[in-house]
Amino acid sequence: MNLYPAIDLKDGACVRLLRGDMDKATVFNDDPGSQAGAFVAKGCHWVHVVDLNGAFAGAPVNGAAVDSILEAVGDRAKVQLGGGIRTMETVDYWLNKGVHRVILGTVALRNPELVKQACAKWPGRIAVGIDARDGFVAVEGWAETSEITALELAQKFEDCGVSAIIFTDIDRDGAMGGPNIVSTVALARAISTPVIASGGVSSLEDLLAIKAQADAGIDGAISGRALYDGRIDLAKAIAALA
Repeated sequence: MNLYPAIDLKDGACVRLLRGDMDKATVFNDDPGSQAGAFVAKGCHWVHVVDLNGAFAGAPVNGAAVDSILEAVGDRAKVQLGGGIRTMETVDYWLNKGVHRVILGTVALRNPELVKQACAKWPGRIAVGIDARDGFVAVEGWAETSEITALELAQKFEDCGVSAIIFTDIDRDGAMGGPNIVSTVALARAISTPVIASGGVSSLEDLLAIKAQADAGIDGAISGRALYDGRIDLAKAIAALA
């Protein structure tokens, strides 16, 4: 099972938010490239990157920071990127630049046909980010909550070649209270697309609890704050999940 260390970008720095609130950001590193390099040096195979400003703006904002991450990672690991990717031109731009997988979130709700077109054009390199508040999909940087459930949205992409569904329980994100394993497993069992768990992963025990459900179709887990503050030792976590 994969561990995806998270780099959330706000104003060019690596931050973590509390439940998606941009006004509750903690800066952990002002050099995203060095942070990505440190993650890779400890053995991670993926780096999960989100342009938070871009998610609100609807277009990439932290491009220079993403460039520094790609340069630092090189061919030692793969980068998946989300936040503000809402046109085919932006999908093409980042995949041609060296991002291995782009994450489509808001546009997956607003324009599901674009997701299907992107999957056809870039097989295996498109993921869908589904962020839920009380079970319902939130978009526009989590500023708006829709009337469609996470499962309903995930089912729209069952047959188009989406490589993964990244499922985040917003109420758990950054709160260090543990992931919503019940909802994540329920989603994973209801669809055939692999699911990546996100939100609240705060200990090695959390990761092992997710790994125990791997047969449900869970590909891995994303962790951010717990890696930055030392609650999870990245090298030990990767070894435990391998």
